[in-house]
Amino acid sequence: MATDLGELLVPYMPTIRVPRTGDRVFKSECAFSYDSPESEGGLYVCLNSFLGFGREHVERHYRKTGQSVYMHLKRHVKEVRSVAKLFSNLELNRDFNGGDYEYEDEAKLVIFPDHFEIPLPNIEELPALVSESVTIACDAILNAPSPYKKQESDSWEEEIQVSKHARSLTQQENGVRIPPSGWKCAKCEMRENLWLNLTDGSVLCGKWFFDGSGGNGHALEHYKKTNFPLAVKLDTVTPDGADVYSFDEEEAVLDPHISEHLLHFGIDMLQMQRNGHHTDNHVQPRVSDWEVIQEAGLKLKPVYGSGYTGIKNLANSCYLSTTMQVLFSIPEFQRFNMAALFPKWCHFDMVSKLDCLFSYILRAKLGHGLLSGQYSKPPMKSELIEQVMKEDYKQQQRGISPKMFKALVSKGHPEFSSNRQQDAHEFLLHLINLVERNSSGSENPSDVFRFLVEERVQCCQTQKVRYTQRVDYLMQLPVPLEAASNREELIAYESKRKEAEENMRPPPEPVRARIPFTACLQAFTEPENVPDFWSSALQAKSAGVKTSRFASFPEYMVVQIKKFTFGVDWVPKKLDVSIDVPDFLDLNRLRATGLQAGEEELPDLTPPIVIPEDTRAPEIDESSVMQLAEMGFPLEACRKAVYYTGNMGAEMAFNWIIAHMEEPDLPSPSLPTTSALDNQPPEESISILTSMGFPRHHTIQALKATNNNLERALDWIFTHPDCEEESEAMSDTADTEPNDNSFSNGNAHSDSSLSPDQDLSSPRVRDGPGRYELFAFISHMGASTMSGHYVCHIKKEGRWLIYNDHKVCLSERPPKDLGYMYFYRRLSSC
Repeated sequence: MATDLGELLVPYMPTIRVPRTGDRVFKSECAFSYDSPESEGGLYVCLNSFLGFGREHVERHYRKTGQSVYMHLKRHVKEVRSVAKLFSNLELNRDFNGGDYEYEDEAKLVIFPDHFEIPLPNIEELPALVSESVTIACDAILNAPSPYKKQESDSWEEEIQVSKHARSLTQQENGVRIPPSGWKCAKCEMRENLWLNLTDGSVLCGKWFFDGSGGNGHALEHYKKTNFPLAVKLDTVTPDGADVYSFDEEEAVLDPHISEHLLHFGIDMLQMQRNGHHTDNHVQPRVSDWEVIQEAGLKLKPVYGSGYTGIKNLANSCYLSTTMQVLFSIPEFQRFNMAALFPKWCHFDMVSKLDCLFSYILRAKLGHGLLSGQYSKPPMKSELIEQVMKEDYKQQQRGISPKMFKALVSKGHPEFSSNRQQDAHEFLLHLINLVERNSSGSENPSDVFRFLVEERVQCCQTQKVRYTQRVDYLMQLPVPLEAASNREELIAYESKRKEAEENMRPPPEPVRARIPFTACLQAFTEPENVPDFWSSALQAKSAGVKTSRFASFPEYMVVQIKKFTFGVDWVPKKLDVSIDVPDFLDLNRLRATGLQAGEEELPDLTPPIVIPEDTRAPEIDESSVMQLAEMGFPLEACRKAVYYTGNMGAEMAFNWIIAHMEEPDLPSPSLPTTSALDNQPPEESISILTSMGFPRHHTIQALKATNNNLERALDWIFTHPDCEEESEAMSDTADTEPNDNSFSNGNAHSDSSLSPDQDLSSPRVRDGPGRYELFAFISHMGASTMSGHYVCHIKKEGRWLIYNDHKVCLSERPPKDLGYMYFYRRLSSC
């Protein structure tokens, strides 16, 4: 029998590979679903691409790729009881429900299409030529590390080294103390990408970045003058460290003494660490939050089915889970992620070949996992009876693992790619940014959050005004503690707390501030001072005030309560407040009105460029200016781009122009005309998409509509299925011959998400009445965003549910007053 099985394997030996350095082995989860070795059908790992597939997808992968040999992994989970549970803790794995389990793993080879099975222990009985090669491949797969852990260790261990200046760094005793906010460059007006020089405490801007952000390079200029080598990026300081750059070594470095160096300028990282852990005297309100927000002590009824699937916690990934649960309760995001899920022409092998295409499938995968109900099924009656008889009933909700999704959305991000706790608000904005970049040419679900803010700035001396508009995605409400309805109680508590501290007695029972929601709205509408305001009427700096109103109202309004702040000692703090957030919200009174009768506008002048002292105006590289001018950009815009990028070349200047196209003081370009032949997509890109089964005409149209971006082109194909029939009706010669209409049609489709009467260059907004109903909120428990836990409550089918990691239950007492981010949907009838 062994000889027969060996003969079966011989024809497939050339397709069996041994994982090499750099190969990622996906042996814990299916690439297209959340099936795992613990699933009923187990997991099949391809011995050629090392991708894992559930029972539902392995047959289709075989038919598409012709790969016949797979390793079938099956894990049997058994709960450990009695004596074994007490004495074998070292060999156990503890799951999130608190139970102890042991695992029995089973592995075998499966040959498709006939499903011949060879248990791994029996491989040694095969002919020597076959068994040796197969055994090496199987052992390598079974012992392969997690692909995600491998990437993390490589990215940190190989690239960042300890600076040679860290140990011997000399710091000046100049009395400089860095505040926790309000920074700006000492030589210009930049308030982002700021770096603190660790020698003299100077705060200066960094280099200009390719995406249009950054600064004017004053930190580097300072090093060239002083030779002070190390600087730390101010907005990266956490209890775990900070981003340090060595100008002398010209790379990011590690500083083992970073806490001492920052403390020299008043930044106490050790105090931040103590505050991040629950070891101080103020733990009582946080414990109360944990109980109230998670509805502890209540018998919550678990729910199952479509839309009721939980997400496992991967050690501080709850910020991601809660955000995705809320987004997937919004129809636009459901359609965006579920569109054309696994069509008949899907090419499975593309996952190992092209990460950008993998990202589309991954988005569909998460949507399928959360919305299909396949991973949220109630326990069988027999299982319930057995648990009741043993008086050991537990909720059998395991949820899905977001490992692959987290790896995708956090790729390249220093914070979200770590295992540290993060701010759900910052992650939402990060995700919206990713959606914005990857939805060109298709429906953009983030449009439901997009709205325009009208900012009115007034010069206090001349009373003249300027109105501008900007795009935003959420409303940030300040918390006016002075408006607390229980202010007298708070004052009394503070007095008792100070007295107890002076006399070294235990602190009194904490008192939570109760803030009216109307007071938060009022604080939002109050005028605020504009720092360093330059009045174009006076052509000098003056006092200025700014007020903000809504120029449009989105379909979904996100309201963030600004609970997190920094103390003067740089310690992050969370305001312990209760806010009576309403179920229905009317913002129509905050609608912007524009320039009013009797108001006089400020002159449309820009502030003069401030040249640092003791320096001459930099020369402008005229060759770079001419290269840009030949592309059709105005000469003035070219000179400005070359100047602001520090003569770093035409390519950097070109990127600067693209990033600042919408600025009013940048002249509009006269772009050169491009023939359809010039826009012909690369044949390699066409081949990749046609190999997946898409018609050639449809593929070319998609690539043209998305500027030859493969990922966006795939999105475009899935979201424009009607165009396939039109493409098939076209003649083959249309693929290569110049056609002025094909480029225009592609662009027309790429902006199909815009309303018919909307200018293509204007921001995409879906304006309407400003009346909303609360349907979800995310709550945070803990002392700061660097620690704690997130849960979310979502209203579905008229009832509130609590999503707490993998557990989804009916909510008995939704704590609406303790939320952090609130999600409102526009009322259909206003």
